[in-house]
Amino acid sequence: MTEQDENKPEARLVFKDPFEQQTSDDTDRGWGESRNGRGLDWYLDQRPPHHGEK
Repeated sequence: MTEQDENKPEARLVFKDPFEQQTSDDTDRGWGESRNGRGLDWYLDQRPPHHGEK
C-alpha cells in the first residue's frame, strides 16, 4: 500500500432523499398546462350542473 492509498477516504454509500427534488410531473407544465394557467372563464365553464347556474 502506498501513502496515497492510505490517505484516500473510504468509499461509502450516500442515499439522498428522493422527495427533496421536484419532478416535472409535480408542476403544471408537466401536466401540459401553459405557464399562464387557466382563467376564470375556463373554471366557470367546467362547473358541474349540480353546482348551480353561473
